[in-house]
Amino acid sequence: MTATDNRPQAEGAPKAPPIAHARFSIGDVVKHRMFDFRGVIFDIDPVFANSEEWYQSIPEDVRPPKDQPFYHLLAENAESSYVAYVSQQNLLPDEEDLPVDHPAIRDMFEGFERGRYRLRPERRH
Repeated sequence: MTATDNRPQAEGAPKAPPIAHARFSIGDVVKHRMFDFRGVIFDIDPVFANSEEWYQSIPEDVRPPKDQPFYHLLAENAESSYVAYVSQQNLLPDEEDLPVDHPAIRDMFEGFERGRYRLRPERRH
């Protein structure tokens, strides 16, 4: 049987992955659980969708499972701004209620209110 219905699965067919639910939304400001950076979410992958080389570059003892949402962030730390790709298990809500300092924000978002950015209408699909 599959996760979404009661029909039996064909023998030898790949097993359906568990349904992953995104805890965060586009425009949310989040921070990393282990590393000192924060950012605004601009895209969400329902499961890992980066290269295998990128995944293998993560130390094995902290490598997250692939079957969870992964978030694209316009990120900042004390030294710079950059784009980050982070698993859901490694993100927490950012409680600072301060805007993120990243040069690409004004191209994607408009307005910052109550810890969230509003996606520009032309960026919605």
